[in-house]
Amino acid sequence: MSVTSEATTVWTGSLFEGSGTVNLDSSSAANLAVNWKARSEGSDRVTTPEELLGAAHASCFSMAFSNALTEAGHTPERLHVTAAVTFIPGTGITGSHLLVNATVPGISTEDFDRIAGEAKVGCPVSQALAGVQITLEASLA
Repeated sequence: MSVTSEATTVWTGSLFEGSGTVNLDSSSAANLAVNWKARSEGSDRVTTPEELLGAAHASCFSMAFSNALTEAGHTPERLHVTAAVTFIPGTGITGSHLLVNATVPGISTEDFDRIAGEAKVGCPVSQALAGVQITLEASLA
């Protein structure tokens, strides 16, 4: 069975002076402001496509990593995952850096690192981002 998720953006005006809102339609979880200034200069109040992509990547990797750890006999107590997506105006999205801090009882560092690397490659969002560099920095708490 396939699942389709939807989000809608309504934009008004030009790229540089205009603005929009992004609505997470499928879940109704958020209606977020978006604009070029935030995207090109950063903002702590307005979201960007890269922040939304980071949210998708962090949550997808968390699920993939949790599943892979559990299948290997090491159910995680906690995974704290941040995805930092880099955007350069005029160039585009250049990468996603996954920063992971995990509490996983009874696992060796070697197994943890191996499974994290496999989850990075196997995560569906990582696969969708195949055109950009994806890096991983994972540590056990």
